[in-house]
Amino acid sequence: MPSKILIVGACGQIGSELTLALRDIHGDDAVVASDIKPPTSSELSGGLFEILDATDYENFKTVVSTHKIDTVYMMAAMLSGTAEKFPEKGWDLNMTSLFNVLNLGKEQLVNKIFWPSSIAVFGPTTPKVNTPQQTIMEPSTVYGISKQSGERWCAYYHKRYGVDVRSIRYPGLISYKTAPGGGTTDYAIEIFHEALRSSQYTSFLSKGTILPMMYMDDAINATVSIMDAPEESVKIRSSYNLASVSFTPEDLYVEIKKHIPDFHIDYEPDFRQDIADSWPDSIDDSDARTDWGWKHDFNLEMIVKAMLEGVKSLEITH
Repeated sequence: MPSKILIVGACGQIGSELTLALRDIHGDDAVVASDIKPPTSSELSGGLFEILDATDYENFKTVVSTHKIDTVYMMAAMLSGTAEKFPEKGWDLNMTSLFNVLNLGKEQLVNKIFWPSSIAVFGPTTPKVNTPQQTIMEPSTVYGISKQSGERWCAYYHKRYGVDVRSIRYPGLISYKTAPGGGTTDYAIEIFHEALRSSQYTSFLSKGTILPMMYMDDAINATVSIMDAPEESVKIRSSYNLASVSFTPEDLYVEIKKHIPDFHIDYEPDFRQDIADSWPDSIDDSDARTDWGWKHDFNLEMIVKAMLEGVKSLEITH
C-alpha cells in the first residue's frame, strides 16, 4: 500500500514548502496537510487539509486513523525569538507535540517520523568553528533546550521502542515564500523585502555576526532525502548536523548591493543578538554527507539571486 503522509504545522515556514514538495513527489491524495488554523494560501488549501492541535493526542490519533497515515512530518514548533517571550508555552508546545508523535510510533500507529532539530541545540560553550556532530551542548534558549531534550527523546524512543524517527539540525533557513516566523536568523529574509521596497534595512544582528544558513530548497531536499534513505543508512537517531553556507549580515548586504547599488544597511542589535552569539559560526555535517548522501546546491551568490527574483515576483503578484 502506498505511503500516506501527514504534515503537522503545514502552514509554517518549512511546512508550507515541504507540503507542496511532497505533493509534487507523491501526489495530492497522498499528503494530508494540517495546522492549528486554516491555511491562508490557496495552494495549501487546494489539497487534503485537517485542523489539528499537535498538543492534543486524541485529535492527533483521530486524524492519523481517519487518513490511514503511515508517515508523519512533525513541523509544529515555537521558534527561538518567540519562545524567549513565552518560555513555558514554547516548552509545552515543542515537547508535548513531540511526545504525541513519538507515542504514535511506539503504539505502531505510524511507521516513520520526521522531527526537526536546530543549531539552537548548541550553546556558548560549543566549539564555534566546524561544530562537530557530537560535542558540548549547553543551549541557552528555551527553543534550544526543547530541541536538545527532543533529540534525546528521539534517540531513546528509537533504541527502546524501535520507533523509526529521523531528524536534522536545521541552520538558519532562507525563503521568500512565507513570512518570517519569529526566528533569530529572520534578518536574512527581511533584508530582501526591505532592499526591494525601500533600499534600506536595519538589521537586528550586528554586522559581523556569522551564522550557518541555508536556502529553503536545500533544506527541503535534505528533509526528503533523509526520509527516503534506507533505515540502516540513518545511523544517528538524535539529529544530524546539516550545513551549506555561513555568512554575516554584512556579507549579505555586500552581495545584495551588487544587484541594488543604492541599498543601505544600519545595525541595531536587539535581544536576538545574544541568541545568535550563542550559536556556531559553521557546522561539520560530514556524517549526513557520508551516511545518506546529503549535498547542498546553493551558495551565497545563488541564494541572493534566487531571493531577489522570488521577492520581486511576490511584489508583482500582490
